Amino acid sequence: MAVANLFRNRGARGAAAANEADYGAVPVVRPGDHARRIAILDDFEHAGIGWLWATDSSGRLIYISENAAEKLQRPIEDLLAQPLVALFEADRDNTERSDRPLNFQLSARNRIVDTTVRLILGNPEPQGRQTWWSISGHPKFAADGSFEGYRGSAKDITVEYERKLEDSRLAEYDSLTGLANRHRMNRRIDGTLAAFKQAKRSCALMMLDLDRFKQVNDTLGHPAGDELLKQVARRLERVVSERGEIGRLGGDEFQILLPDLDDRGKLGELAGKIIQIVSQPYPIDDQRAIIGTSIGVAIAPYDGVEREELLRASDLALYAAKNGGRGAFRFYSSDLKDEAEERRLIEEDLRQALAADQLELHYQPVVRSKDHVVVGFEALMRWEHPERGRVGPDVFIPIAEESSLISQLGEWALRRACEDALNWPETVRVAVNVSAVQFATPGFVNIVTNTLASSGIDPGRLELELTESVFMGDSESTDETFRMLKALGVRLALDDFGTGYSSLSYLRSAPFDKIKVDKSFVDTCTQKDHNSVKIIAAIIGLSDALGMDTTVEGVEAFDQLEIVCAKGARYIQGWIYSKALPAAEVLEKIGSKDFVIEPAGPDRHRPERRSMFRKIGVIHEDHRYDALIRDLSRAGARIEGLMGVPVGTGMVLDLGSGQLVVCVVTHSQEATIGVEFEIPLVSDGAGGLCTRHRVSPYALAAAGMPLAALPDGSYPLSLGGDGPKSKPQFLQVTAGRG
Repeated sequence: MAVANLFRNRGARGAAAANEADYGAVPVVRPGDHARRIAILDDFEHAGIGWLWATDSSGRLIYISENAAEKLQRPIEDLLAQPLVALFEADRDNTERSDRPLNFQLSARNRIVDTTVRLILGNPEPQGRQTWWSISGHPKFAADGSFEGYRGSAKDITVEYERKLEDSRLAEYDSLTGLANRHRMNRRIDGTLAAFKQAKRSCALMMLDLDRFKQVNDTLGHPAGDELLKQVARRLERVVSERGEIGRLGGDEFQILLPDLDDRGKLGELAGKIIQIVSQPYPIDDQRAIIGTSIGVAIAPYDGVEREELLRASDLALYAAKNGGRGAFRFYSSDLKDEAEERRLIEEDLRQALAADQLELHYQPVVRSKDHVVVGFEALMRWEHPERGRVGPDVFIPIAEESSLISQLGEWALRRACEDALNWPETVRVAVNVSAVQFATPGFVNIVTNTLASSGIDPGRLELELTESVFMGDSESTDETFRMLKALGVRLALDDFGTGYSSLSYLRSAPFDKIKVDKSFVDTCTQKDHNSVKIIAAIIGLSDALGMDTTVEGVEAFDQLEIVCAKGARYIQGWIYSKALPAAEVLEKIGSKDFVIEPAGPDRHRPERRSMFRKIGVIHEDHRYDALIRDLSRAGARIEGLMGVPVGTGMVLDLGSGQLVVCVVTHSQEATIGVEFEIPLVSDGAGGLCTRHRVSPYALAAAGMPLAALPDGSYPLSLGGDGPKSKPQFLQVTAGRG
């Protein structure tokens, strides 16, 4: 179809009018010179600068430039009579009216100006590459006002548009990993929180950073560090999948936004899986890099309703996870606000404790299962603070590792253990825990050498217990340290096997004499839905095949003892034989001959109950009582302070911070009751327990409170009515510490 057919209805003055004035040698096109105007339009089309198109009143193409059809690799006959909207769709993010699709613009007979559209009728580009055009057009009306269709122009902007998309992508995504960058994550968090407030929905935010990433950069180089970050990103994508968006904020910091997820049980499971997957070894340039990760978790609207609140909460939780020993997760709670100051105070007190000799070692027996003879002791550090009381090693050891205290603390423990062991029979060994930081400290082998020399103990009686985290450092330096220690004659034990990175190559390359089966497998070996028994058997079989000893830790009940012995365990360590004993008590009991301990404990293992002394609320019908919780497990609790509570009574425990637990009384004696929870508690990531869900701030807002992060404290009958109350059915009494 010729261009002339489109424009024939325009007025004409005649060709002679072109010569009314003398324009010199330059040809001029006068308004009435149809031939020249059409020739120029033809030149325009053939030059590829742009194309022309037109539709009829129903939106079907009645004209399109031949070059346009060639560009689309479609015969003109296939394009004519096609609805324009069947060929193109507007790019919703890059038009002046991005909220309106192209067919709406045409139906409304709006003027179209430089609208970016994507070809949707076939695709002439190879490998699915998109074709982008910019089209403009205006509606044409007849003299009587009737709509005749559109007349317009178009040009191919694929190259320019793809460059624009790439620039936009670079502004939104991390160039190294391809994950969202900080700018995009902030926008996503803002948008999600704003939308979810209206819909009363929740979302979780995880903050991650990589443990020991700097060590990889320093030992393997920055290119290796970049490759590691890329691999971490891919692993995170596999674990998180479609559940949320992952961002890299810079350096080794990552962020995960998880919409519609507030179940702390599911979040804890996901965090645990992320830690496990990220902590597996990374192949980089024929070497192996090993890192870990720590995770802080905050949940909106419980921990914050604005981005800054949620970021601060997740940062505090991450800080707590790192200070709690790394390779762990923590949920935000209000008591984390002063943790940095608390950590500083503990570090100061620890320095004073070392100087004042406040620390001591207790020793837990390692017993031969066949005859119950003690063959060794593990030295465990104890700190009885004059004001704080007992401070656990899980609290002060990570603080010592982050400061300069770990070498001093480790050397003290090594010397004291060897000195105490000199008073035992020569057949009894002593095991001392060595942290990964201490192991990597220059001069560690010299400390061991000097300790052996000054104490005079036989090197074969000293056993150094190491975790798999020692392999996170420089592999050549690690191998050299192993070689030098074995040259001294000391024994090496791999502690907590199966809970960390668990690569069999460790056992091939490192000269271990013993593997210790972690307590976590023993805790669950009596449960039918766990594979712990198979794992214990596999570890024992593996160590036997390699000529190593095996010690099974954490055996507390006879049903556990029976299982692990049936699987071949020859050495046992756990409360069924003895807790850790002070050095003086060990010396008193061991004497000069074989020290035999007969096993004693419960017949069946039950889930661990945490002893505590904490005030809680007990809600029954429309009354709230104050009580004390003394023991807490995942499945139930022991409570003191209420009398006359029948077995079978249903009630709600208010554990504080919005944690309400529905339970039923299973035991009642005087002022003490035992309750079983309707929904078991879950790990809070810090060795404690918490509820899966909490009182929703949306429910509190509906009851008249402003929508805000969940305030600390109790929630008595906040959501109840103001009607008349029944008489209390139970007698509240004062429980004392006992």
